Amino acid sequence: MKDQKQEAYWQETGRWAGYEQSLDPQAGVWATSHISYLTFKSLIQLRRTMNTVVTIFDCEEKTLATIAEKMVSEMVSKKEIRQGDREEVLKSLLQNRSQSSDPESQTLTEGKDLQKFSVKERKDESDHVEASMVLVGALDCLEKPSVVFVRLKEAAALDSALEAPDPIRFVFVLIGPKTDLDYQETGRAMAALMADKVFIQAALEVKNARELTDSVSDFMDCCVVIPPTEIKNEAMLSSIIRFQKKLLQDRLQSPEISRIRRNSTRCSLSISSGAPAEDPLSRTGRPFGGMIRDIKRRYQYYKSDLTDALNAQCLAAIIFIYFAALSPAITFGGLLGVYESVVTVCSSNRSYHDLIISTLTADKVDNMIGVPELLISTSIQGIIFCFVAAQPILVIGFSGPLLVFEEAFFAFCKSQDIEYIVGRVWVGLWLVFIVVVIVAFEGSFLVRFISRFTQEIFSILISLIFIYETFAKLARIFKAHPLILNYYHVNATIENPWHPIVEEIITYDNATGNTTIVINTIKPPYPNTALLSMCLMLGCFFIAYFLRQFKNGTFLPGKVRRLLGDFGVPIAVFLMIVADYTIEDTYTQKLVVPKGLEVSNPAARGWLINPFGEHQPFPVWLMFASCVPALLVFILIFLESQITTLIISKPERKMAKGSGFHFDLLILVGMGGLSAIFGMPWLSAATVRTVTHANALTVMTKGTKPKIERVIEQRISGIVVALLVGLSVLMEPILKLIPMSALFGIFLYMGVTSLNGIQLWDRMLLLLIPKKYHPDEPYATRVSTGRMHLYTAIQIVCLVVLWIVKSSPVSLALPFILILTIPLRMLMTGHLFTELEMKCLDADDAKVTFEEEPGQDVYCETQMPL
Repeated sequence: MKDQKQEAYWQETGRWAGYEQSLDPQAGVWATSHISYLTFKSLIQLRRTMNTVVTIFDCEEKTLATIAEKMVSEMVSKKEIRQGDREEVLKSLLQNRSQSSDPESQTLTEGKDLQKFSVKERKDESDHVEASMVLVGALDCLEKPSVVFVRLKEAAALDSALEAPDPIRFVFVLIGPKTDLDYQETGRAMAALMADKVFIQAALEVKNARELTDSVSDFMDCCVVIPPTEIKNEAMLSSIIRFQKKLLQDRLQSPEISRIRRNSTRCSLSISSGAPAEDPLSRTGRPFGGMIRDIKRRYQYYKSDLTDALNAQCLAAIIFIYFAALSPAITFGGLLGVYESVVTVCSSNRSYHDLIISTLTADKVDNMIGVPELLISTSIQGIIFCFVAAQPILVIGFSGPLLVFEEAFFAFCKSQDIEYIVGRVWVGLWLVFIVVVIVAFEGSFLVRFISRFTQEIFSILISLIFIYETFAKLARIFKAHPLILNYYHVNATIENPWHPIVEEIITYDNATGNTTIVINTIKPPYPNTALLSMCLMLGCFFIAYFLRQFKNGTFLPGKVRRLLGDFGVPIAVFLMIVADYTIEDTYTQKLVVPKGLEVSNPAARGWLINPFGEHQPFPVWLMFASCVPALLVFILIFLESQITTLIISKPERKMAKGSGFHFDLLILVGMGGLSAIFGMPWLSAATVRTVTHANALTVMTKGTKPKIERVIEQRISGIVVALLVGLSVLMEPILKLIPMSALFGIFLYMGVTSLNGIQLWDRMLLLLIPKKYHPDEPYATRVSTGRMHLYTAIQIVCLVVLWIVKSSPVSLALPFILILTIPLRMLMTGHLFTELEMKCLDADDAKVTFEEEPGQDVYCETQMPL
């Protein structure tokens, strides 16, 4: 407002105490209370300005001066105002008419029009009242409108802020140049918003600016707009009153608003009856009681599980999830078996000739398990699982933790001269026994004790292993094909220019008269191989990564962006195949894929594994000792599968047919255990692929802010995807064109993208970031910086210990060491950290996100690795 001398000052022109009261500036009196009425334009302008809101949550300042100082600092740091305007804005915010009755002391520069609104809310049945203050006005010195929303940690009585000395909890400021923005009406709209009990409760819980703007959108969803039609009498408004009552009822009955009003972390309603849904992890006290309950709850919907698939959205989900499942299957399968060199030894004499062939492989499992086994296992187990499981939305497949275990188990077997493929059979049989015992005693409830603390340590470890292994493989290529001045002559006239060098060593034994011939087949270093492999690896990584980033950008229509982003990995691999194929004069190692249904290493194994030994007797004591690695495998599968089920079973996802923690675990581990007899890998629920599958089947409501309407829960999409993955084994002519270095790039991609959404990784980065740039998250705002860094340091120490164990001869004990982080977390609570600190640092605050939303990523929803 301006006084008679045209000098600006803050004037409280409206206040809310249940209803709105407006000030008559001429008479200087308050009008009678009335229901707020807002213009549609003011709501739209408010929503638009909130897109760039600067938020300060849980501010500990107690005076108006310090709060204003912090607001201006944040506005400058977020580049909402210029550094040169800092003092002018600060001076304007602190100007208050009630400080003095002398207009001379109120003098400000010209070009200012400042207004203030107050909102009072009774917190409970007592006389305790908290207020909100809304400041809006025009400052000609600014270039654009700027918005600040402040939530004080504790309500404080700010001197001379309002006419009534009530403690203030929220402060909203909207200032900017004189434009078509109606500051008074926009301020009234925000004040009306602050008078809404549901919005206030949501504002007390929001953690970032996006959640705040979502709450504004929720308020707008319940507003009624009256078209510019003449209203002849009040009776014509009766229908509007009924319509508004229905809107309010629907709003209060929505799950999100009910959660806010109850101020609890988890509560859901049964879609069919409205009764509270039973906890699927609760124990019945009967053997296999949980499994029987899972079956009864899900199988009543079996018919609809088939008929609900008659939907175009399911077809789109099948196409997308097929590539999402095929890419990691080929990648992990290719990494399990990689050839480097072959050595052939011949021994002969006059009456005896023997041929021994041994294969020296680069790493992992001696090519005992490769692409064919992984594709067939994924297909057969996937089909069976989707037919009988209680939660067929789960996508099962091979994962990083299982790859780490396979490598460790193979190294152990090799060091002990044990047949790896036979040892897996006994591990599988023990797996079946363990899962039957766990399900019988309803052991799935143990997943409650696996907190974010453990999940994040495990996830970071797997991501670091992925990244380290990628560059280790690239280093091996540089070692095998170094950059040297002169290479062996490459004959370009023969059919295969990349011919190996054959060395023949003949040894004659005078005593026996035998002649031993040793033939060494050596692959010489080839020119440009290492450089091209590095280019293919990095090219595949960057293409896949930036297509994923492009999906969350603003270029092109949303459907086109999501199409390119969702198929980023297949696109990257395809482009690298084309690049490698066109460069004919440089050798690169290709993916080894046998033809048809042949196993990866037919010389060493078949499709049926003899549990008593393939080439040598299997020790009896090892048959019983295999229970130890079996327990380790079970821990890995249990962690991934149960946490994945927890994620997609959130009430916010509106899954109506229930989940199957007990029954699905029995099927998954049981199939994996029995598949070892056929030399196929065990599988687990793949977290990211499952969340992606659920997102692809989610139906959203229409409107400016889409919400989850339902999920198409059916079995057909999973069955068809598994079938297509199995048929991919016949794509041998295409798969053998894939350069291994491109798969290394996908390995790097999975490691880097798995870091997204892991709070531990974010807190590790905060060790190098000044406090003033820390995010508005509870772990950074409600916990002191030193305590937060201490918690991060403990997790880093645990991570280092796990890495040391992983790299040592006792790497098989990795899951056991990981489990020890659970009691460590319990010990920290109440001794090293308070309950409140642990709630902020270790809370499961992963929210349901959808890739349709700009800037959101499915990788951020879980702390579990790929």
